Amino acid sequence: MDRTERTIKWRSLPNVSNDANEPHNPLPAVCDVSVTNVCNAACDFCGFSREKKMAGPRRYLDPDAFERAMPMLRRRKIRYMTLQGGEPLVHPQIESLVSSATKAGIQCGVITNGWFLPRHIKQLAAAGLKRLLISIDSADMSEHEHNRGLPGLAARIREGIAQAHAFGIPVCATVTVSHLVRYAALPETLSHLGFDSVVFSYPRRDAFGSTSLVYDENSKLVDLSRDELLEALSAIDGLKKHFRVMDPSAALDEVARFVRGEQQLIPCIAGSKYFYIDWNLDVWRCEPWHEPMGSVFDLDRLPDQREPCNACMMGCYRHASVLMHGAKAVTDSVYALGRGELRNAVGLLFQRGVAYSLWALATEELPRTALTALAGRPGARRSSPQGA
Repeated sequence: MDRTERTIKWRSLPNVSNDANEPHNPLPAVCDVSVTNVCNAACDFCGFSREKKMAGPRRYLDPDAFERAMPMLRRRKIRYMTLQGGEPLVHPQIESLVSSATKAGIQCGVITNGWFLPRHIKQLAAAGLKRLLISIDSADMSEHEHNRGLPGLAARIREGIAQAHAFGIPVCATVTVSHLVRYAALPETLSHLGFDSVVFSYPRRDAFGSTSLVYDENSKLVDLSRDELLEALSAIDGLKKHFRVMDPSAALDEVARFVRGEQQLIPCIAGSKYFYIDWNLDVWRCEPWHEPMGSVFDLDRLPDQREPCNACMMGCYRHASVLMHGAKAVTDSVYALGRGELRNAVGLLFQRGVAYSLWALATEELPRTALTALAGRPGARRSSPQGA
């Protein structure tokens, strides 16, 4: 299927406007960019593992093409971007990618296993890196190193974090919910390593429809029962008393509803305010989605996909959706009012979950952190309990 056919098929879906030129909601949007399918680690629960041979031929995002794509991303309101992999620091021109995003006015972060961090952090900081996320699998670092297949990783993480702080870059641990995690022991380990905060991702065994391989259908580490998942979500919420946890409580509640098979309050914003872009520069609604929207170079002609979806519990999309759903409804309502569509404007404000989302936006840690970053105020290390 060529790009034109993809676009035609996409526009035929329900809740997709056929007018690709209609004004997009002015709120800032987010995208995750997989810059390579290569990884130096051997994680049990990830298909990018160097030992699993799932990734196929080595692929690296073309830096020149990426730079040419920046105006399209800006016009689509992309203002926050996270470079991922595979392992993004194996990309031979990772600093160039960060620089291109920064020059385009997009706040750029990187999520890494940390092995190559001491080698790259100075250049990444010079390129304009704003956020650093490092994967942690266990409070026991020997257990973490074993799962990653990288002996000596803890020392490299500690060194990389210290250097990042010297450049004023905040560092967040990203922890996959698995049988390796001992939640009560995490704060001590994360504080010892130097982390400022932690965010959790929820386990995935089912294959994605996209090029992303951040799953493993056979991993026993992420084979959690319903009760084990609910217990983990409760433990994460409880950690907020002891460490800076970025997962919104409202998002944790939404994931718990998903696990229990209950109706969720907030539809996913992927396809309108959150996108996944791979090393081919294809744009996807999200990583689990079954087909791409099209090439990034066609983005000006690709309409938003607003079909309501609650089909997965991926943390990045859940968190953003909970925090943006209400604000998106308010701005959409203002636009409708400006067009004289009073009934539509009122209806947008009374969508399911709008009030819940606005409450989360007003009370959660994540938006306050984003506003601090936008204001240019370098935050002090806050590994202490929230609100302390």
